[in-house]
Amino acid sequence: MMKDVQQAQAHLEQAKAELEVALRQVQGDLGPEASAIGQQHNNHEKPKKAPGSERGIETMLRSAYRVQMDLTALADNKANMMISINGIIMSIIVASIAPKLDANPWLLLPTAVLLIGSMVSIIYAIQAARPRVSHKPISLRDLHASEGNILFFGNFANLSENEFAQGMEEMMQDRTFTYDTMIRNIYGIGSVLNRKFVLLQVAYTAFMLALVLGMSAFMAVFIWVAVQTR
Repeated sequence: MMKDVQQAQAHLEQAKAELEVALRQVQGDLGPEASAIGQQHNNHEKPKKAPGSERGIETMLRSAYRVQMDLTALADNKANMMISINGIIMSIIVASIAPKLDANPWLLLPTAVLLIGSMVSIIYAIQAARPRVSHKPISLRDLHASEGNILFFGNFANLSENEFAQGMEEMMQDRTFTYDTMIRNIYGIGSVLNRKFVLLQVAYTAFMLALVLGMSAFMAVFIWVAVQTR
């Protein structure tokens, strides 16, 4: 009987020692290799990656905002430049060349090509620079359901001052809601910016074609006139 008790105590001590070794493996006391072995035996699931620090996330969002706003300002400057250049060209054509078309009908084709190209370019440039504001009425319930953006003035302008303050306070108390709102705001700015650059691409293409085709037509007309006058 005593022998059986001693054997049981020995097994208990051995099991206790093995348990302590396993605990030290989990805690990392036996080094990274032992910890990895213990994790393979005790946890077969792949560890999830922890999100970045709060400061890193805020830095990323701040950088994204700055890039989007800089690109928006660049797009607006390009649109204003196209509007100014095409406006000057159209003014010169109407003031200087149009009165001479009766006496020089051969100038009609190149003038029309240049004028039409400038008109197309300035129309698309104006569309790119034109503000686009959504005045869809929303409520605090819509904001809670992520159907609006309280950081966009086109949405919160329809709210009362108290509702806007309440919505901002609720957003600041919930970090997940804050990040979600900022991410949606960046996406909205990017969508508008993408449309601006698509319109600007058409405006610049039309301007380039107007210059190339218009100047080529003028040169062809001048050469034809010079040959006819000889």
